[in-house]
Amino acid sequence: MAGASLSNYFDRTRLTRLADGLAAAVAVSLPWSTSATGILAFVWLLALIPTLSWSDLRRALATAAGALPVLLVLLGVFGMLWADATWAERWGGVGSFFKLLAIPLLLVQFCRSDRAVWVFGGYLFSCVALLAATTVVMTIPPLSATLMHANNVLVKNAATQSGGFVTSIFGLLYLAIEAFERRRWWWLFGMLAVVLGMMANIFFVATGRTALVVLLVLLVLFAARHLRARGMATLVAGAIAVVVVGWFSSAYLRNRASDVFTEIRSYRTVNAVTSSGERIEFWKKSIAFVRAAPIIGHGTGSIHSLFIASSVGQTGAAASATTNPHNQTFAVAIQLGLIGTAVLWAMWIAHLLLFRRPGLAEWIGLVVVVQNIVGSLFNSHLFDFVQGWVYVLGVGVAGGVALKKREPSP
Repeated sequence: MAGASLSNYFDRTRLTRLADGLAAAVAVSLPWSTSATGILAFVWLLALIPTLSWSDLRRALATAAGALPVLLVLLGVFGMLWADATWAERWGGVGSFFKLLAIPLLLVQFCRSDRAVWVFGGYLFSCVALLAATTVVMTIPPLSATLMHANNVLVKNAATQSGGFVTSIFGLLYLAIEAFERRRWWWLFGMLAVVLGMMANIFFVATGRTALVVLLVLLVLFAARHLRARGMATLVAGAIAVVVVGWFSSAYLRNRASDVFTEIRSYRTVNAVTSSGERIEFWKKSIAFVRAAPIIGHGTGSIHSLFIASSVGQTGAAASATTNPHNQTFAVAIQLGLIGTAVLWAMWIAHLLLFRRPGLAEWIGLVVVVQNIVGSLFNSHLFDFVQGWVYVLGVGVAGGVALKKREPSP
């Protein structure tokens, strides 16, 4: 009996370490490959499940941070019952919710694990590697001509890449403060060099316009949370200098920013089909859809059929049909009404409160939640694959560390 118990203990220990390593591997894969992320997430789940106990899960689900994601998923499942859509569309709609189920599992895993740094470091390392690879490829014309996509990225798109760089920038700024306080100058200069490299990539190479808004919001949050008056003044002066230099030296950045106003003007004057014009049209229609079914919504998977019906006989931007209203609140409200919207915002607020204390993990979690909320004003980031998994990993791993700190010492 003792031998069997010892064997089970070591098996569980190995599986726990494997699950931690696989969670880090998921984080490493996120900036590069959607397929690899999906496969690794499935293998991570297989390794983690045997190590879980019902008491651990019950404790995670007793918290708002763990329970509300599950409640939102359950609403999405039940929303399939009243959707006026095909079953394929219903399954496609509910599939966007399922990744949220990983949040309470990660809370349990990293509430008992000391390897959260594997996940944080893996994601940062992967983003730095992507920055380095992009820089090398762009300096070699034959490689650039064959490997770079049309929007100046090696993989995925400008919005996803710049979003990953923004997350990394504010993680590095936190570490830079620690390096400064401990007078570790080489670490400080190295981290600031990476920050400037990522900023240069966002400003000169591949700009996600949503990332610029998130960058500004997180900069204000960073100054308010971590700096005193002199530090705030230094940061503001440095940020202004970087923005001024970037603005006047990067025609690409100026064009990306000014295109928003040009696209909106074309949409309003000649009903042109533009990116910004379509967004406005999607938001206007989304408000009408929510008004038509305000309490429980039109059901999970109904977004595409509603937009198709509204585009019949229309021209210009109004003739566009989409499965994504480019706003997370609308994406939930159309399908699940005000009930689903209330759960969505309650989840965001619960996750913000989870990270209100000081610490590296708490800061990373706060950055991820704020980035998701702000980005979700212009996109359905929680339902998008990469941004959704960044949120799930960030909240789950950092939240596990935060919850562990709150538990009384044995």
